[in-house]
Amino acid sequence: MPLPPGLDLLWGRRERGKRGPRPGLSGDAIVAAAVRVADAEGLEAVSMARVAKELGFTTMSLYRHVASKEELLQLMWDASAIGAETLVLEGRDWREKLRMWAVVQREMMDRHPWVAQMPMAAPPLAPNSMHFVERGLAAFDGTGLPAAEGMRVLGLISSYTLSDARMANDAARAAKKAMEAGEPPDPAITFSYEALLRELIDEKTFPRLYLMAWSGDPGQEKDEHAEFLLALEIILDGVQVLIDRSRPAR
Repeated sequence: MPLPPGLDLLWGRRERGKRGPRPGLSGDAIVAAAVRVADAEGLEAVSMARVAKELGFTTMSLYRHVASKEELLQLMWDASAIGAETLVLEGRDWREKLRMWAVVQREMMDRHPWVAQMPMAAPPLAPNSMHFVERGLAAFDGTGLPAAEGMRVLGLISSYTLSDARMANDAARAAKKAMEAGEPPDPAITFSYEALLRELIDEKTFPRLYLMAWSGDPGQEKDEHAEFLLALEIILDGVQVLIDRSRPAR
């Protein structure tokens, strides 16, 4: 079956461009430059022209190695997961291993925040992504959970991790943009959700939200990593129920 453009290149089903190669230019160099641009300036800064400028080549010379920007994005996605084939999930049981799997994914998104901005019409199918998924599925070995259910769990965790990373990245980008423009930061970014609720709502109209807003220490700063792990533990609690349900009755 013919693979879509980009995937055929990643999986070695299409020969890399060799017509008129220029010394120092390769597909790997192009992808590395695109990742550098995206890390520094965001995904919107990535274009064939911008990457060519980063490398000191003409835009047309890039097309000998990468067919389009869409293909370049697929190659960048694969590059963001380099090292997945050697990843070892440490832990005594599936829960500790899956927790590490989620944290590794979240840390990758912190290193490459543009990943959260990538178009995603289908699940990633690049080789490095598949290695990462394989490691996640291996965490369920011995639990009796069917592989299809394990894939759904990995998809759920990835969706949560992606959403959490995107929110944090969007807030950081907005704060940086305001600072560069010399404008005051958006209160919705600089203040916690609870702090804003304490300013906006009254106990009579929103009794439950009011209780939540005032239940913690108003002077305590929010720990984003701790919040991420707390929600992850709730997901893992649900996975435990799924595993218990899948075991044959004794």
